[in-house]
Amino acid sequence: MNTRAVSSPERRYVITFGCPDRTGIIARISSFLAEHGGWIVEAAYHTDPETGWFFTRQEVRADSLPFGVDELRALFAEVATALNVQSTWTVTDTGERKRVVILVSKEGHCLYDLLARVATGELDVEVSAVVGNHPELGDITRAHGIPFHHVPFPPNDPEGKQAAFAQLRALVEKHDPHAVVLARFMQILPPELCAAWAGRAINIHHSFLPSFIGARPYHQAHRRGVKLVGATCHYVTADLDAGPIIEQDVLRVHHGDSVADMVRKGRDIEKVVLARGLRWHLEDRVLVHGNQTVIF
Repeated sequence: MNTRAVSSPERRYVITFGCPDRTGIIARISSFLAEHGGWIVEAAYHTDPETGWFFTRQEVRADSLPFGVDELRALFAEVATALNVQSTWTVTDTGERKRVVILVSKEGHCLYDLLARVATGELDVEVSAVVGNHPELGDITRAHGIPFHHVPFPPNDPEGKQAAFAQLRALVEKHDPHAVVLARFMQILPPELCAAWAGRAINIHHSFLPSFIGARPYHQAHRRGVKLVGATCHYVTADLDAGPIIEQDVLRVHHGDSVADMVRKGRDIEKVVLARGLRWHLEDRVLVHGNQTVIF
């Protein structure tokens, strides 16, 4: 269920959490906010009957409360305890501009798209840095006034790759980003980085898995005569390409399409799916439960 009262862009506080379902949860949230004069402008709820879990996302006008976000967090902690909130709960401030670091390789379609959305104000986020394992995308990044760092990953050199990942981690964590976007990064993050960036690292890839695994998936799909190409945006976990899915979409392909046509269409859908998934993540609309997600 979703209700939306206003659409104006005033500053808001966003509350999200999941907990075991029971009667009175919505009443407890509403009462807590009403006690302090909180004006709810958007509310969303979902109950999963299979797991018995309740999820919610609440937006409250910041100017309706007599205190700031830090005190709201402190007060809401008591509510979370009373409701037996066992998973992560968040209280965020839309007045704080989110920070993103983008990781790239040679393919630039996703990076170009994100930079354009940021430049036009469609995606209100600070791109703190772009890190590439090849130097090709440095010029376009710097043209947008964003620092670019080249970190080479030597092939067939485990120690060299380990050192590269250590350098990558230092560069990323210096910015304390809200999201680390693997925009066709083409490197598998080691388990320690997956753990450090859990719930923040977002990946994009084609949706042929698990049917067409390995190199040249579009060539495999073309030989099979598929009629759909798609893309998957998901959180990165130590299980390769198997993290919680944020967004997916597809485009139809025609029997006359060449492999190049399919690749072009695949890139188009990758850009859209990544932008959607990143936006929902930054707006605190994604709640993770196990290996599944609830998107408000």
